[in-house]
Amino acid sequence: METATLEPTGPIPTRPRSRRRTAAAWCAGVLLAGVGVVVGCRAAGTDAVTPVPQLLAFLPWLFVPAVLALLLVLLARLRTGLVAAVLVLAALAWFTEPHGGAGEPSGPALTTFRVLTSNVEFGRGTASLVPAVRREHPDVVFVEECEYHCSATLERAFGGTGGSYPYRRAVDGAGSDGSVILSRFPLTAAPGVPGTMGMPGAVADVHGRPVRLQLAHPMPPLPGQLSVWRRELGELRAYAAAGHDAPTILAGDFNASQDHAAFRRLLDTGLRDGARLSGDARTPSWPTWTARPFGAQIDHVLVSRDFSARSAHFLSIADTDHRALVVDVTLHGRTQTR
Repeated sequence: METATLEPTGPIPTRPRSRRRTAAAWCAGVLLAGVGVVVGCRAAGTDAVTPVPQLLAFLPWLFVPAVLALLLVLLARLRTGLVAAVLVLAALAWFTEPHGGAGEPSGPALTTFRVLTSNVEFGRGTASLVPAVRREHPDVVFVEECEYHCSATLERAFGGTGGSYPYRRAVDGAGSDGSVILSRFPLTAAPGVPGTMGMPGAVADVHGRPVRLQLAHPMPPLPGQLSVWRRELGELRAYAAAGHDAPTILAGDFNASQDHAAFRRLLDTGLRDGARLSGDARTPSWPTWTARPFGAQIDHVLVSRDFSARSAHFLSIADTDHRALVVDVTLHGRTQTR
């Protein structure tokens, strides 16, 4: 006796995706979209609009949400999402490589000296900076946010004809507006770069060789003030480009990292990052209230191609949100061509 089999008369129902996989897919998509926008702007060479410039400062740490997105994609079993996550991670790995070449000058070494830059946050870190300067023995010191009390303290500690730093150039101001350059080398007055906060300039006589010195402290990329940030970084770029191959040191709190297009355009004038040359291109200098691996390197000592950098290290300065940067640089002579 044969039994009749019933054929299905409608579509075979599919097993619905679990809520866990659906949630994982949505979360992965949101994370990849956010990281992808920032990485895309980095690839396109634009700082775009808020919050992209702020996130670009912390580009290496976008690995955290990108890796989390990859794990969520694996949980959701999305092949397309897996490809997207791998591409985003590959792009992050590519762009975290230091920007700019690290070649050495070809001319003979003439002299080596030490440069220190420190943002003392409205003068609060001055009391900690003074012993650090005495301990590190820099030859040139750049101090940002050095208001009236800070300036007077540095003058009492180091100034005067018998002081460690008899030469100085300063822009006096309250709060973040004041800045000071201290030097063991004789200084000649030079116009500073115009900006919202003080950025003094000078020309140092380094054993008979003129070296242009410029303190950098442009406005930070605050929401609603990105145009000011871009303009003041552009002013620093114009200063660097106008050097006509003269030995130049541009140091301070740039409020920008190598992942900002505006900062890379500054490097493209021929300046090189002293920390990058010494192998510390990703050591963070701000903010100090995070764990040491986290943060952004926005304090720099940039040097023209007349210099090599032998070593660099960061110092913890109390009562300020920035770490000081110390770089040993060597000035080279020009190679004579026949």
